[in-house]
Amino acid sequence: MAFPSNYSTAPVSEFLLICFPNYQTWQHWLSLPLSLLFLLAMGANATLLITIWLEASLHEPMYYLLSLLSLLDMVLCLTVIPKVLAIFWFDLRSISFSACFLQMFIMNCFLAMESCTFMVMAYDRYVAICHPLQYPFIISDQFVARTIIFAVARNGLFFLPVPILSSRLRYCAENIIKNCICTNLSVSRLSCDDITFNQLYQFVVGWTLLGSDLIFIVVSYSFILKVVLRIKAEGAVAKALSTCGSHFILILFFSTVLLVLVITNLARKRIPPDVPILLNILHHLIPPALNPIVYGVRTKEIKQGIQKLLKRL
Repeated sequence: MAFPSNYSTAPVSEFLLICFPNYQTWQHWLSLPLSLLFLLAMGANATLLITIWLEASLHEPMYYLLSLLSLLDMVLCLTVIPKVLAIFWFDLRSISFSACFLQMFIMNCFLAMESCTFMVMAYDRYVAICHPLQYPFIISDQFVARTIIFAVARNGLFFLPVPILSSRLRYCAENIIKNCICTNLSVSRLSCDDITFNQLYQFVVGWTLLGSDLIFIVVSYSFILKVVLRIKAEGAVAKALSTCGSHFILILFFSTVLLVLVITNLARKRIPPDVPILLNILHHLIPPALNPIVYGVRTKEIKQGIQKLLKRL
């Protein structure tokens, strides 16, 4: 004799994204500033990429790494923000099963690739300041190519199981995601299966990769600081630190927003659930919008390249 199930076992073909379930009126107020930030991020990064591409003096490994960072920022923005704005403006809440898990993979993978790029940029500055004579031989175009291959392979390999594990879960009657984007935690909570391994895998892999990148960055800057403090030539310390200043500011943007997001998620019982959702959206907008501006303002060569580009128009 068959007993009735407590859950519907019909396969889920799409999810519904409910942004700010407790404060849906936020959508109207947020749509304009988010749109402006999105246009700023896309425009600034596109300008930086075009400038580096057209300006022959910027065809150096350091600027290739900056181009990679801008490209990653643009992909992350395009993966998240258009869908968020479509929900705000047109109430297009539905997202297909496959599109949801593709978004999940890109967000996880490209976020880790950004962290990896920051790590390599820290190593680039370490070699430039601590071993300047060996810099052209160590940091070459081949080095940048190997870096890109490593970043894609490492993060793709480790984060591909995240959407695969989530997609293999059995989803019951509920298909409403209380989020603007398909995060692993938000989606897997809808499953009627045990999601312990799913959550544990992402936690361990995420913190291992991002944590190791952060440790490498801290160690690199420790050696840089040690060398810089030994320099006795007048103005040399300021010049050496200025070459690292832009990179340090970018890391600060990236890590601060990410850290606040992590803390709010850990303390979600004390914080309204809409706050982590908003911070997650801003994490995909603020660093991409500010990164090219910081380098454009602080780097003389890029500033001159942008001025030449504007004169051509």
